[in-house]
Amino acid sequence: MALILVGQAVQQTPVEKFANALTSGIALGGIYAMLALGFVIIFKATQVVNFAHGAIAALGGYFVAYFATVLKVPARWMGDTPTWISWTLAVLLAMAATALVGMVVERVTIRPMIGEPLFAVAMITLGLDLIIRTFTNDLMDNDVNGLGDPWGASFFDVAGVRVAHTQIVTVGVLIAVVLLLVVFFRSRTGIAMSATAFDQEAAMAQGISVGRIFATAWGIGAALAALGGLFASVAPRAAGVSPVTAFIAFRAFPVVIIGGLDSISGAIIAGLFVGVAEVAAGVYLGSVDWLGIGFSGIVPWLLMMAILIVKPYGLFGTEEVRRV
Repeated sequence: MALILVGQAVQQTPVEKFANALTSGIALGGIYAMLALGFVIIFKATQVVNFAHGAIAALGGYFVAYFATVLKVPARWMGDTPTWISWTLAVLLAMAATALVGMVVERVTIRPMIGEPLFAVAMITLGLDLIIRTFTNDLMDNDVNGLGDPWGASFFDVAGVRVAHTQIVTVGVLIAVVLLLVVFFRSRTGIAMSATAFDQEAAMAQGISVGRIFATAWGIGAALAALGGLFASVAPRAAGVSPVTAFIAFRAFPVVIIGGLDSISGAIIAGLFVGVAEVAAGVYLGSVDWLGIGFSGIVPWLLMMAILIVKPYGLFGTEEVRRV
C-alpha cells in the first residue's frame, strides 16, 4: 500500500498528499483495531495471550471466500437479492463459523490449562497457530483466494483524494463493532465478563459460569479476528485471502501492547494511531534512501518500544502493583 501511495504522491499537492495518507491510515488502523479488540477481549477475560490470533484471522478470511464464492450461500437461496446483501450474510456466516472454531479451541485446549503456568498456555497457542495456519493453507492450496466482495477496487475521487469503497466500509464496520461492544458490555453477559476479568474467584462465588465466559470471549475474539482477516484481504490492500494473511495479526501486535493488553478503548485508539503513523511513514519517509520504502513496516514496532520505555503497561493498560 505504501508503494501505491508514494507513486500517487508525486502528482499530488501537499494537502492532497496528506489527505490520502490520512484516509488510508485510518482504514489500516481500523483493521488493526478490529484485530486488537479480539486479542484484548480474549486476554481480558481469560488472561491468555493468544498467539494463534493471526491464524484464526486467516481462517475467517478463508471462510468468507468459501461461503461467498465456492458454496455461494446464502446467495443461491435468495433469488434476485442485491449482491451486497447476500455477500454480507455470507460474511456473517463466516464470522459465526470462525467464532465456533474459537469456542472449540478454547474448550479443548485452553480450559484444561486453567491454573497452569501462563507460559505453558502461551506455548499451546503458538502450537495452535502452526496447526490452524497449516490447515488453512492446505484449504487455500497455498494460493490467493478472492472473497467476492461487491466493491472490488472501486473508489471515490473527491478533490484529488482517493478513497476506496472498502476503506469506507472498514471504518463503518469498526464503528458498528464499537457500538455493539458498548451494548454487549452493558448486558448481563458483558457485566459477567467484566467481573470475571476483574476477579475470577469472586465471579465464581457470585454464581457466574467462568467456563461459559471463557467460551464467549474466545467466540467474540475469533469473530473479530475474522473481520480483521477479511478487510486485510480485499482491495486496495490485497487481492484475496492467502497464506500471508495470518501475518497481519503479527503486524497488529504492537497495537495491543501500545494500547494496553487489557484495554478495549486502548485497542481502538492505538489501532488508528499506529495505522496512520505507518502509512504516513511510507508516504513521507519512503523516498529517503537510507530508510527505504520498507521502513513503514517497522514503524509500529518502533512506536511500541518507545512507548513501553515510558509506559510499560501501555498507554491505557492497568498497572500492576507488586509488593516486595
